[in-house]
Amino acid sequence: MTPPTILQTSQVETFNISAKKAQTVKFTSDAKDGKVNFADWENFKFAPIRESQVAREMGRRYFQDLDKYAESDVVVIGGGSAGFSAAYTLAKNRPDLKIAIIEASVSPGGGCWLGGQLFSAMVLRKPADLFLDDLGLEYEDQGNYVVVKHAALFMSTLMSKTLALPNVKLFNATAVEDLITRRDEAGNISIAGVVTNWAHLDHDNQSCMDPNTINANVVLSACGHDGPFGSFSAKRSKSIFPQDEVKFGGMRGLDMNKAEDAIVKGSREVYPGLVFAGMELAEIDGSNRMGPTFGAMVLSGVKAAQETLNIYDYRKEQNEKIYGGLEFK
Repeated sequence: MTPPTILQTSQVETFNISAKKAQTVKFTSDAKDGKVNFADWENFKFAPIRESQVAREMGRRYFQDLDKYAESDVVVIGGGSAGFSAAYTLAKNRPDLKIAIIEASVSPGGGCWLGGQLFSAMVLRKPADLFLDDLGLEYEDQGNYVVVKHAALFMSTLMSKTLALPNVKLFNATAVEDLITRRDEAGNISIAGVVTNWAHLDHDNQSCMDPNTINANVVLSACGHDGPFGSFSAKRSKSIFPQDEVKFGGMRGLDMNKAEDAIVKGSREVYPGLVFAGMELAEIDGSNRMGPTFGAMVLSGVKAAQETLNIYDYRKEQNEKIYGGLEFK
């Protein structure tokens, strides 16, 4: 009996992929008789594909990204409005930098999918409208503030503009478990990256799952105020830098007029190599919360990006000295 033919990998990959071209689909109607018809749906077919091709395309690219961004220039912790505003500003101003965004949720955006409570419109006090102009996003001008018709429109626009930039990679469903530290010859500690793991890993029901790491010259943390995923870097820094005189005042009650100015002005490098933005700063500085007005989130990200750019070259040089002059790509 003749044994069955076993296809080699190369044969499997090319098996039956040279079939018909996919049909044309129009997305606007040119109907003259009032009957809309975007395609010949009766005879419609997608171009053929093997299931393994889908798996390989996703897996190959993801692991290429893991390899590329294991040595990042800047890591942004938190994919909310402040984190994405910071990443957008950084990437536009320094296209030579590799910027990794680490977000614990499957769906990035933080609290920015709704304006507040379950209301959709987003209010931003001026001059945050200038950032919306840069994004090309429409809004209603109400004098001292502007209104975007839906917060999801703002967040999805910011995300798409940022993720379209060639030097940005988002790793969502990924949590930062810890911070990487380095100590120089004088004994001073600086932050040199992040420790990551799958965000939805349940350590209570299984044995320990060791994490992964990403090195970076600057870490920009925008984890939000204290909560399930919030304020991680601020809380972890208490034990990493116990001798530091940061007060950790804890977020105070809501005062929009005080809070937004304080958050933007306070966006800075709090510890060597660790820049803070957004509501995480309220836990450190003891500033007020601002509630459902989002100008500070946007401009805090811009200010944090400025601070990051101003310290980046120095922190890069410092890290290279700590590593004995070794260069990494």
